Amino acid sequence: MNAHDIIIKPVLTEKSYEVIENKTYVFVVAKKAGKTEIKQAIETIFDGVKVEKVNTINRLGKVKRQGIHSGRRASTKKAYITLTKDSKTIEAFDNMAQ
Repeated sequence: MNAHDIIIKPVLTEKSYEVIENKTYVFVVAKKAGKTEIKQAIETIFDGVKVEKVNTINRLGKVKRQGIHSGRRASTKKAYITLTKDSKTIEAFDNMAQ
């Protein structure tokens, strides 16, 4: 797997903007990716970034109904990436958060 297959997209919500102050960033990642793979992918995609820890969350898709038919949205996996104190920040998030 290449790094861009592991990191799917950033999460841009109010809650994710609040944790940017602590150098924590939120991404949607591949379901089968482990914490070490996520850490290596972040460090290769963003130059000068050093990851301290990775926390992951598996989210079950919501059940949706259309009349009598019911289905489920896709399940996702989120990763909270915390950077070290001496690490560079991820500039794309910094521009959006202000």
